[in-house]
Amino acid sequence: MISKIKRYFILVLFFAVQVSAFSGQGNETAGLDDSKLGTTLPLNMVFTNEKGEKVALSSLIDKPTILMFVYYKCPSLCSPMIADIASQVRRVDLAPGKEYQLISISIDHNETWKDAAEKKKGVLSSGAVGLPENSWYFLTGDSVSIKKLTELAGITFKRTGDQIIHPGVVMALAKDGKITRYIIGPKYLPFDIKMAVIEAMDGTTAPTVAKVLKFCFNYDGESQTYVLNVTRIFGIIIIFVAVVSIVVLVRKSKTKDIKEGA
Repeated sequence: MISKIKRYFILVLFFAVQVSAFSGQGNETAGLDDSKLGTTLPLNMVFTNEKGEKVALSSLIDKPTILMFVYYKCPSLCSPMIADIASQVRRVDLAPGKEYQLISISIDHNETWKDAAEKKKGVLSSGAVGLPENSWYFLTGDSVSIKKLTELAGITFKRTGDQIIHPGVVMALAKDGKITRYIIGPKYLPFDIKMAVIEAMDGTTAPTVAKVLKFCFNYDGESQTYVLNVTRIFGIIIIFVAVVSIVVLVRKSKTKDIKEGA
C-alpha cells in the first residue's frame, strides 16, 4: 500500500515538474529584453514595403520613429494594439510624416507585401483616418532578417500553432536607429507617445515646447509612463522665488539710500 502511494506521489511530482518547465519555457521564449535600450539598429537591413518594393531601413528612418513588431493576420493582440496606436497618434499634437513616423514590421516571414498593403489600407481607412500615407510604413521580411532585427531590438516571440506569441510593445527610435524608449501596451497613452517622440528628437532641433516638456517630465520604469518631475520643478520655483526676493531687497535698499541721501 505504501509503495503504491509512493509511486502515485512520484508520478504527480513528475507531472508538476513537467508543467512547470513548460510554463517557464514559454516565458523565456516570448517577451521583451529592455536591456537593449540604447542599442542602435542596423539601418542597412532590407525589407519589403507594402508596395512590394525592397527598401533599406535607412531610406525610411530619417526622423524619430515609432517602431512595432506585429503580424498582419494576428487574431488577438496585434489588431487591437495597432488600432489603439492609430487612435492615439491622432491625439498627439505632433505632425506624423513630418516630425515623426511609424513603422510596422511583420514577425511572420510567411506574410507578403500584399498582407502588409491590406493591413495598411484597413488602418488608414479606420482608426488612422487623416494620417498621411507616408507617415506609416508596413513592412515584411525573410526569417533571417526578422530574427536578427528582433533580437537586436530585445523582442522575442514564439510560434504556437497558427499564432505567434509576442509582447505588446512599441519602441521609439532616433533618426540614427538608436532605441530611445520602450512603451509597454497593448494600451497606450497619447502623452507617452508624444514624450517618447520628443526623447527621440535628440540630435535634431526640437521645438521649444518639446524641450520644456522633456525638462518637466521623466520616464518612470515601474509605472512605465511619464511622470511630472516635482523635485526639479520645485527646485526651479525655489530659485525663482529667491532671485525675485533678492531683486526686491536690492531695489528697496537703493530706494532707501536715495531717500536718506535726499
